[in-house]
Amino acid sequence: MSGQMMILVAGPYRSGTNDDPILIQRNVDAMEDMALAVFRRGHLPVLGEWFALPLLKHAGSARIGDVVFNEIFHPVARELVAKCDAVLRIGGPSSGADDMVTTGQKLGKRIFRDLTEIPERHR
Repeated sequence: MSGQMMILVAGPYRSGTNDDPILIQRNVDAMEDMALAVFRRGHLPVLGEWFALPLLKHAGSARIGDVVFNEIFHPVARELVAKCDAVLRIGGPSSGADDMVTTGQKLGKRIFRDLTEIPERHR
């Protein structure tokens, strides 16, 4: 039996969406679907979006990619990786998600590329 891990689910957010809010929401939904699966394996999932998006709203970000967005979005996720035990990379091409993997590797975190690589933890 392995211990509980806090795992950042990293996948595309903007990539391939042309900043279409419906497509972005599909990307978030995919990450949240995976977060639920991680939870059901006995671990604590987190998404950078869960931390960054409320801050962006509060800080007055008017649109994706504006100065406030760039100040907060990826920096918050990088900081979150430092607090996590592992990163689970999902989905297609994404420079931001790849950045989370690179950050995790530099910090010596476990990197998973498939849910089945994550050991099940029984509560």
